[in-house]
Amino acid sequence: MVPVLDTALVLVGTPPDLSIKVAVATSLATIVPTSIASARAHHRRGAVDIPLAKRWAPYMIVGALLGGIFASYSHGKVLTAVFGVVALLAAIKMLLPLENRTLTREVPRGLLAGIVPATIGAVSSMMGIGGGTLSVPTLTLMNLPVHRAVGTANLLGLAIAVPGTLAYLFARTGDALLPPGSVGLVSLVGLALILPTTLLMAPIGAKLAHLLSRRALSAVFGGFLLVVAARMLYRTLV
Repeated sequence: MVPVLDTALVLVGTPPDLSIKVAVATSLATIVPTSIASARAHHRRGAVDIPLAKRWAPYMIVGALLGGIFASYSHGKVLTAVFGVVALLAAIKMLLPLENRTLTREVPRGLLAGIVPATIGAVSSMMGIGGGTLSVPTLTLMNLPVHRAVGTANLLGLAIAVPGTLAYLFARTGDALLPPGSVGLVSLVGLALILPTTLLMAPIGAKLAHLLSRRALSAVFGGFLLVVAARMLYRTLV
């Protein structure tokens, strides 16, 4: 969503440094209702780890808020570079046959373990994503099955999208270079155009995910991230 929005905004005359920020902010705003729809679909299939989501959510909220504030005042190239590099690393992890390779036997607990979700929240907020791009590879490395990791990541998307969106809504208010119909860095026009389709497709995507094998789901997810990473790294360099 972020690369497509970024391209569309540039085509209608938004300065490139600002277009990526609006794309990130608007994408993050769409994740609020999409996460609810998708998480409900995964939960019906028993693929959401509620206790884990409750442990990680507070750390993600803090990280997402700080990430949104930082991104609002960063150069656009910083955001595209972060997006491209992180997506590339996640793609490599998901494409390689590492299903049986884990870093821990279970998801760690305790205060220090909060560093992981807080970092995911901050980086995801800067990228305009709901956390699945980072949460899924991370949770699979912590020995959580990929389908359960995907379902839990959808619910955790709320802990990223809500505070991150709030940070973007109050950023750069009154900037004349923003596209018409924007509140802060969030494009209400883009939001209105995107939301109907995302709400329609989120449950369908959840259903399709559970029809795929563990390896196939990882490969599809990794291949998608690889394409997105290439687009954003190109955007950074040109």
